[in-house]
Amino acid sequence: MIDVSQDIHSLTAFKRDTNGLMKRMKKNGRPLVLTVKGRAEAIVLDPVVYQRLAEYHDAVEGIRRGLAQAKKGLGQSVDEVFDEIERG
Repeated sequence: MIDVSQDIHSLTAFKRDTNGLMKRMKKNGRPLVLTVKGRAEAIVLDPVVYQRLAEYHDAVEGIRRGLAQAKKGLGQSVDEVFDEIERG
């Protein structure tokens, strides 16, 4: 979760103190919100946090695809899946 009192910085401030802000981000695990003229323009994430978000997103998309296929009557029943697993 972003702490609005600590994690929002102008792009200019980020350029001036890139090392310090990056160290803080890695230590606290929270993303940095970078602003230009007071508007959010970019988010900087630790690679580990990004990877976790990407994996979560992929899992959610897989579930959505499966639910959409089930609504269309596509896919297999639970019994068919278990029979397939038992057959090897």
